[in-house]
Amino acid sequence: MIWIVPALYLAALLLVLRAFVAADPRLPDYEPVVDGPPLTVIVPARNEARNIEPCVTSILASRYRRLEVIVVDDRSSDDTADRVERLLTRPGNGDRLRLLRGAEVPEGWFGKQWALVQGYRAARPGRSELLLFADADTRHTPDLIPRAVAVLAREKVDLVTLLPRQAMETFWELVIQPHVFFAMRAVVGGFRRLNRTRVPWRGIANGQFILTPRKTYEAVGTHAAVRHLVTDDLALAQAYVTAGRDIFLVDAVREMTTRMYATLGEIVGGWSKNLAQGAPLMMPPVGPLRAVLPWVMWVPSLAWIVPPVLLGVTGSPPWIAVVAISVLLWALVYRLQRVPVWGALVYPLGALMFVGILIRSAVRGRRIEWRGRVYGR
Repeated sequence: MIWIVPALYLAALLLVLRAFVAADPRLPDYEPVVDGPPLTVIVPARNEARNIEPCVTSILASRYRRLEVIVVDDRSSDDTADRVERLLTRPGNGDRLRLLRGAEVPEGWFGKQWALVQGYRAARPGRSELLLFADADTRHTPDLIPRAVAVLAREKVDLVTLLPRQAMETFWELVIQPHVFFAMRAVVGGFRRLNRTRVPWRGIANGQFILTPRKTYEAVGTHAAVRHLVTDDLALAQAYVTAGRDIFLVDAVREMTTRMYATLGEIVGGWSKNLAQGAPLMMPPVGPLRAVLPWVMWVPSLAWIVPPVLLGVTGSPPWIAVVAISVLLWALVYRLQRVPVWGALVYPLGALMFVGILIRSAVRGRRIEWRGRVYGR
């Protein structure tokens, strides 16, 4: 009898792990399109001095020929704009790269959406039949855009969005980030069933890479339609689905990398602004369910915290087995995320930090702080 609870616990862990490792669609190996329609890449940048040069350089190295890049400096207080201006002086960049100095954010807008809309408005229609919205913390291989354009054409969809490899370097990145991405995968299961969905709340996009035809983007209302939501990528995907448009989500871990947050403060602040606002949008539109979710979504993470505590209190062999198996499961999760597996040894700490971020996100509610801006209710 003493082994029943650990056995049930283990069975539940294996079910969650199965959802996490469900075979997700990878970027199809279609013939890359290098001579496709004119494409404009819009990169919003607020205080991105650390990222903007390698990001823009990687995009300009694309094999896609009819391409221009517009960097929208969202009133940065660092030297983001200066770094872009240096790139403008490099041979061959002058006619393919533009720097747009962003205007002050209007009332009722989040900064990122406002920057993206300014970039869209500045994109010349004759040179922007396709639009790509890319974050400054991304790095692209030369074939990434040609292959994404091929997917857009061959799959006959209206929006292609990619999931990159998440680069993690510091201690806190390796401890916390895998828990966040594990939880996201566990919630949605395999991504294959989300593609071409007709259920709006199942629409998901990754704002780090969104490729779409300009006419379709305009038809759904541009980012102006989701200007008031911090989870703009999720809301935009759902706007596409609501309008009867097809979205297509694939892994591109070999072709694209990102490092979202480099410090503990960035990790806590970044996820605090997103999780409580985004999680309800991924659930059926039932008012009470969406209202209560931010306050209880931390509970499943107790499955990673309680067994080590019980082991410390009781020293019981069944809990020794559960903790040992949990370490092995997390080692597999770390391996799947292509990060050092030593982080699995401190998985309870990662779970505890993740719980703290979830609770902080719920408590702060709609009061969002990010990159020196505060957005109220």
